[in-house]
Amino acid sequence: MLELKNIAYRYKGNDNKTLENINYSFQSGVFYTILGNSGSGKTTLLSLMAGLDSPTEGQVLFNKKDIKEAGYAQHRKKNIALVFQNYNLLDYLTPLENVQLVKPTADKQLLLDLGLKEDMLTRNILRLSGGQQQRVAIARALVAGTPAILLDEPTGNLDFDIARDITMRLKDFAHKEKRCVIMVTHSREIAHMADTALQLTGDNLKELSKESIAQSILQQRNL
Repeated sequence: MLELKNIAYRYKGNDNKTLENINYSFQSGVFYTILGNSGSGKTTLLSLMAGLDSPTEGQVLFNKKDIKEAGYAQHRKKNIALVFQNYNLLDYLTPLENVQLVKPTADKQLLLDLGLKEDMLTRNILRLSGGQQQRVAIARALVAGTPAILLDEPTGNLDFDIARDITMRLKDFAHKEKRCVIMVTHSREIAHMADTALQLTGDNLKELSKESIAQSILQQRNL
């Protein structure tokens, strides 16, 4: 579905490449997580896959077509739903109204399933906590109906129990709806829940085994 071919990226005015020779093919019906150290290029990679920026070298393909040739705006409209770290919600609307901007027929149940309470649904967005706003952003992405959903650390502001619940909902959604769901995370516990966990360094995007992630989690706990 979504394929990275020899991707390299360099910020303007910087001779060093943030990303280099990145290759991977993402499939529908699979929930992916991407781990990486700060500065490894995780958010940059999501931006390239979403068509928010263009690679210095290489191609991003969607269903074997270069998204540059298809048109970045068209790619974002038809193929990709995004969940940003800063939510990108309309602050003069309620949670339900934000979701209904994407799908007018959406009801409140998804927001309730994601952990919002009934009385929160008609509040102004600015009266919600950061974690609550993030859940609204996730709901908005889920109702968009796009083949792929990209999420930039959506559980970073949530406590672990809620983060785990939302992660499992995203995984279940990928399976049931046959969507490609790709989530950047800094948490190895969250990454361990994915169908496929990936590790990003500047010049490599590789799959991690469940065993290696579990071992890393144990090592962290024993420090």
